[in-house]
Amino acid sequence: MNVVRSERITPTMQRVTPCGDDLGDFPAGQESAHIKLMIPNDNQDFTEFRELIESGSKAIPRRTFTIRHHRTDTREMDVDFVVHDGGGPACSWALAAKPGDFIGVAGPGPIKKPVSGADWFLFGADIAAIPAAAAAFEALPQDAVGHAVFEITNDDDIQPVSAPKGIKLHWLVHDDPHTSSEQQLEFFRSLDWPKGLPGIFVAGESGAVSGLRKYLINERGLDKRAMYISAYWKIGLVEDQHQEQKRAEAA
Repeated sequence: MNVVRSERITPTMQRVTPCGDDLGDFPAGQESAHIKLMIPNDNQDFTEFRELIESGSKAIPRRTFTIRHHRTDTREMDVDFVVHDGGGPACSWALAAKPGDFIGVAGPGPIKKPVSGADWFLFGADIAAIPAAAAAFEALPQDAVGHAVFEITNDDDIQPVSAPKGIKLHWLVHDDPHTSSEQQLEFFRSLDWPKGLPGIFVAGESGAVSGLRKYLINERGLDKRAMYISAYWKIGLVEDQHQEQKRAEAA
C-alpha cells in the first residue's frame, strides 16, 4: 500500500492513510480490527521490499495496529500511531511518512467489540487503545448507553469521536506514560453500575489492564469470556518482547 496522507491529529497521535489496489478484496467494515504493518527500512527499494514480504522474510519489522477507519470506495484505511520519545520502527516511519511512501499490511484480525446483547456499555482505554475502543463504540447502535473512559497524556490529546448520544465520554489525563495508571480503575470503582448485562471493552497498558481485569472478575463477578480485555503494551518492553511474555503466561 502507498501513503496518500499523513497528519498529526493531536500532539501525541499521528494518522497515516495508506491506499492500494490490494485492498480491493479486503473485507468491508473492519474498523477496530487489528492488522500487522510490515515496515520498510530507510531508503529501501520497493521491489526488494515486496520480494522480502512475498518470501516470508523475518527481517522486516512487524507491528500490530488498529484499523481506525476503512473506506472501501477509495480503498483507503486510517491508522493512528502514538508518538513518543524513543519510538520504534513504526513510530519513526509514521512521523516521516509522506505521500508515495509504501508499507506492507497483513490482516485483518478479529474485530474488537463488547459482547452482543448487552444492556449498557463500559469502555476503558489508554491512548494506545483509543483507536480500537473509539472504532468499537462508534459501531454501537445509536440507542446504546454507558460510559467510555479514555486516558490521555494531556488535554490537547482529546480528539473528536462519534459516540452514540447515550455513551458518556470521560477524558482522564495521565501525563507519565512510564508509570502504570490506576485512574481508570478508580473510575470503574466509583461508577454507579446500572442494572443489566454490561458490554465491557478494556485495552491498554498491561499493569492498568491487569488491575481492571481483577476488579471486573473478582469484585464484580463478571465472566471473562463475556468481555473484551487485552493488554496492548507493557512499560519497558517492545512489542515482540511483550507478545512473547503474553504467550508464555497463556501457556
